[in-house]
Amino acid sequence: MATKEQQYRLENLSCVNCAAKFERNIRDITTVEDVQLNFGAAKLTVVGDATVEQLEEAGAFDGIKVKSINDRQKTTIPFYKRKENIFAGLSLLFVLAAVIMSSFYEEDSALVVSLYIGAIVVGGHAMFLTGFKNLLRFEFDMKTLMTIAIIGAAIIGEWQEAAVVVFLFAVSEALEAYSMNKARQSIETLMDIAPPIALIKRTHGDHMHEIEVPTEDVQIGDILIVKPGQKIAMDGIVISGTSAVNQASITGESIPVHKTLNDEVFAGTLNEEGALEVKVTKLVHDTTIAKIIHLVEEAQAEKAPSQKFVDRFAKYYTPAIIVVAILVAIIPSLITGNWLEWIYQGLAVLVVGCPCALVVSTPVAIVTAIGNAARHGVLIKGGVYLEELGHINAVAFDKTGTLTKGTPEVTQIITTIIPKEELLALVGAVEKKSQHPLAQAVLKKAAALHVEIANATDFQSVTGKGAYATVEGHKIAVGSVNWIGSLASINEELTEQIADFAAEGQSVIVAARDGECIGILAIADQLRQESKEVVSQLEHSVMLTGDAPLTAQTIAKNLGITDVRAGLLPEHKLQAIKELQGQYGKVAMVGDGVNDAPALATASVGIAMGGAGTDAALETADIVLMGDDLTKLPYTMRLSKKALSIIKQNIAFALLLKLIALLLVIPGWLTLWIAIFADMGATLLVVLNSLRLLNKQ
Repeated sequence: MATKEQQYRLENLSCVNCAAKFERNIRDITTVEDVQLNFGAAKLTVVGDATVEQLEEAGAFDGIKVKSINDRQKTTIPFYKRKENIFAGLSLLFVLAAVIMSSFYEEDSALVVSLYIGAIVVGGHAMFLTGFKNLLRFEFDMKTLMTIAIIGAAIIGEWQEAAVVVFLFAVSEALEAYSMNKARQSIETLMDIAPPIALIKRTHGDHMHEIEVPTEDVQIGDILIVKPGQKIAMDGIVISGTSAVNQASITGESIPVHKTLNDEVFAGTLNEEGALEVKVTKLVHDTTIAKIIHLVEEAQAEKAPSQKFVDRFAKYYTPAIIVVAILVAIIPSLITGNWLEWIYQGLAVLVVGCPCALVVSTPVAIVTAIGNAARHGVLIKGGVYLEELGHINAVAFDKTGTLTKGTPEVTQIITTIIPKEELLALVGAVEKKSQHPLAQAVLKKAAALHVEIANATDFQSVTGKGAYATVEGHKIAVGSVNWIGSLASINEELTEQIADFAAEGQSVIVAARDGECIGILAIADQLRQESKEVVSQLEHSVMLTGDAPLTAQTIAKNLGITDVRAGLLPEHKLQAIKELQGQYGKVAMVGDGVNDAPALATASVGIAMGGAGTDAALETADIVLMGDDLTKLPYTMRLSKKALSIIKQNIAFALLLKLIALLLVIPGWLTLWIAIFADMGATLLVVLNSLRLLNKQ
């Protein structure tokens, strides 16, 4: 019997240490076999049997709420109605009352001390319960350290400071929770893209009915009805209707795409104009947007190199701080005999030494950056790739479909004795029956110029040379220069034109009618409009292509790329990447995610041109440009560099503020107020600094 796997969304999960403790508590449930907690995405996966009540009990120490993965209704409690904020407000009232009363009574009078005790109990009772439990288990997190510090302050009579510290700690917790929720908004936005309800056609008896069903109940083959202005609920193929569909949620491109019969559409995209009927091709958990959400969540869970370093550092940092606090409390006291003052200093060291800011410095930046990239049509599969992209020294591009559009187009039509439209009609008649890629370019050009294609009979393909057929009573031959040259005479002027086109890397089709050359068509894969601008923004670009050297050099010259390696098979591209890594160090490869798979896997970072949900690209690459938009490459590289910079700033902020506060111990100036401000300030600084990554780069 298969073990049951359950997934949940979490609310009120704002602390990395609390997340780790929550995970340990779940593992202690006897019926749970395994558990995975994704802090960045606030997502929980449990293997085994556990009720929501059991899970919430495991997270009761921090008020963690557990929701079904399919429950999209987020419980939003106003700030002023949150239980912890109400207690913080009451604590503040007690502190203010104590300050006012201290104007009329002595600072150590029973009334004033009672008000401070009230502030401590009301504002800190939940923290104390958790802190005491942690102490019994020898678990030292922020709440444990705060509990020790506040009890110690109360013992030595520092009631006012103990009360104020409790209030400030509550404020810092509320602000940290708000900031983490803000950082997670990107992934929450993605989850809300696809509608939870679908309008489908279902047969009941002899009648077809339209019914609304949850998307979880929609089956492959169901007919989905999408009205103008509605979001498409499932991936599928259009079987009726035409419309303009805004695919920005998938590709990041806001210009609507025309959709008609047999075109593919995606869940979460917006149908702007006409009514569509769509045959469902994927279940709700397999749609493109579902895959993107899953991959983004996995990416946010994966620890970046800097985060692994911080985690290792924090593992030794917290015990070291406890030792330092004990030494600060004991050694100066033995020398000076002033036990109260130095015990107080030791308690302040405990508070300032909490590693919260340090631990959260990297994950909050990674979560924010990856979520922001996903909203702009760039899928980054993990913090390791986000960081690695910031160290790239050279970018290698595949040519076809990456720097170029990947589809041949007719660029020139030159005739001898007939009009261009007639030449296109005759050549199109023969090519209509051909499967060659260049044939499609001819037919596309004919359609663009509204040229009516004649009917062809007696079609015959000549492998590797061309094809011929009877069109309007004439024998029309279409094919390579050499083959047509053996059937008809090509004049000197056309021969020169053919040579010029070949020098530019263009393919040439020659046409003959009844043994007489009637014209040529030049065909080439066109550059993407944005390619030149993108290449100009990069430090060093390399072109890797399987095309002929002449074609490759022509394209490269137009783009300003000097390093060109042509005539490469997939295994040769892999070798080229290794050579580039030896030359430049970190190298990124940009390709289509299919025949470039070996090179993408070998590169320091593999980047695929994803198109609108290319499954191969989603599976193969480390980073996917979902909109097939090359301009997202410089954006992603800027985002990576900014994320690296912010992570370094965060670590520096966290350590520097604490170091400054700890240095205040030497002259004996460190107070509990300063300690909590240093800890709260460091945590808020790193979180707010990370939220700068929400801005489009």
